[in-house]
Amino acid sequence: MTRRRSIPLPAPGTTVEIRYRRLRRPTETYRQQVLKSGARGIVTFQPRTPIDAPLTVADTTILEPGSPVIWFTFPRAWHDIGLFHLADGTFTGLYANILTPVEFASEHCWETTDLCLDVWVPQRGTACLLDEAELADAEAAGLVASEVAARAREEASALMEGLAAASWPPALVGEWSLARVDSSLLGLRGPRL
Repeated sequence: MTRRRSIPLPAPGTTVEIRYRRLRRPTETYRQQVLKSGARGIVTFQPRTPIDAPLTVADTTILEPGSPVIWFTFPRAWHDIGLFHLADGTFTGLYANILTPVEFASEHCWETTDLCLDVWVPQRGTACLLDEAELADAEAAGLVASEVAARAREEASALMEGLAAASWPPALVGEWSLARVDSSLLGLRGPRL
């Protein structure tokens, strides 16, 4: 019988470094503060998104340069979730990246590979699956194995089905907002003197 290696969960208030590999692009490293860490998932905060141009879906801006994002990482899951906002803090929706399960190299260093597909659940409007053609192109070019591409498609389909059945996203996601982040950060830093 093999035992699963325990995953070193980071403590709230610490910073994690996430090495994020994308197909056809250099690896990017993101640093995020841990707000909550436990069996239900790890909540991290990115106060200012380091993107150069707005991210849009169907001609609607869903994320701007410098916008805050609350991230949810689930050990062994093939996706993560971000609560997206505009730069002024207006909530725009939920964005799930389909990716390889996060490799917890250490308590403060994680690695994963983006598998192109994304599920977008807008604050108002209809959820949609994004970037199917991008995954198909990467698979055809040999940048992602067929088994991995199939697993990515299964994950995206399961998320869309879970959304339709109101069984996804997990309750943890609905418990967080920028107001709660502010409160958590104040608690982690302690009162100002």
